[in-house]
Amino acid sequence: MSSKRFRVALVQFTAGPEPDANLAAIAELARRARADGAEFLLTPENTEFMERDDAAKLARAQLEDGHRALAQAREIAAATGLWLLIGSLAVRMPGEKRVANRSYLLNPNGEISAYYDKIHLFDVDLPGRESYRESASVAPGARAVTAELPWGRLGLSVCYDLRFPQLYRALAKAGAQFLAVPSAFTVPTGKAHWHVLLRARAIETGAFVFAPAQTGTHAGGRRTFGHALIVSPWGEVLADAGDAPGLIAAEIDPARVAEARQAIPALTHDRAFAGPATNP
Repeated sequence: MSSKRFRVALVQFTAGPEPDANLAAIAELARRARADGAEFLLTPENTEFMERDDAAKLARAQLEDGHRALAQAREIAAATGLWLLIGSLAVRMPGEKRVANRSYLLNPNGEISAYYDKIHLFDVDLPGRESYRESASVAPGARAVTAELPWGRLGLSVCYDLRFPQLYRALAKAGAQFLAVPSAFTVPTGKAHWHVLLRARAIETGAFVFAPAQTGTHAGGRRTFGHALIVSPWGEVLADAGDAPGLIAAEIDPARVAEARQAIPALTHDRAFAGPATNP
C-alpha cells in the first residue's frame, strides 16, 4: 500500500444539453484543479450531457471508437497531466438498442486505464410523481472494476450503485483503498440519503470515498442535489461542495486506510450463515 500523499479534486457542475460546452467547462475546471496542486480529478455522472428523454439519449450516444466527448476528455487529461475520472458518458454498443452508462479512468497521457459500466440502474417512482426508468435506455454492466493509481487501488461505481453495499465490499476486498461514486442524485433522495450512504460506504470498507456530483436545474427541468463529497475511511466528511458549481479538494493520506482497517477489521470478519429462517 502506497504511503505517498496526494491531492484529489472533485467537480460539481450543472451539465447542460450540449456536450462541447460541458467538456469546455470541465477543461477549465481541470486547469484550475491542476494549478491548485491536484493530481487526480473526478467529474460527475453524465458529464457529457444531462438528457432525461430516453429517445434523445439513444439518438445522441456515440460508439466508443470516435466518441467526441471521450476524445475531448483524453485531451484534457494529457494537457493537464492529471489522472482523470470521467464520471460517465453515454456510449453506444454495437448490436445493442441501449447504451452503456460508462465511467472512464484516464491516465496523465490521456490513455484509458480502465472503464466501468454502471451495474445498478435507477428505475424508481418517487413521491411527487418524479419517475425514472434508466433501464429503458441503458444496458446494465455485469462486472465490478478496480484500477491502479500511483497511490493505491481505485474501485469504480456510478450513482445508484451507492445503494448496494455488496458492490463496495467486493471492491474493498479486491484491494480498493479509494471508491469513486460519480453521481447525479435527485433532490429528494439526496436530501434524505446522500450523506448517510456515502459515509456508510466509507466506514464499512475503511476506504476513502470520492463523490463528484451534478447540481442545480438542468434542461427539461430535472434537478440534482449537489453536495459533492470527499469522505475519509473513518467516515469524516473532508469536503462538501454544498449546492454551488465549482471544485472541492482535499489532501489524501493513503495510510489512513490501513489505520481504519486495523482498528475495525470488519473486512476479515465475514461469516457464512444459514437462513433467514421463518419462525412458526
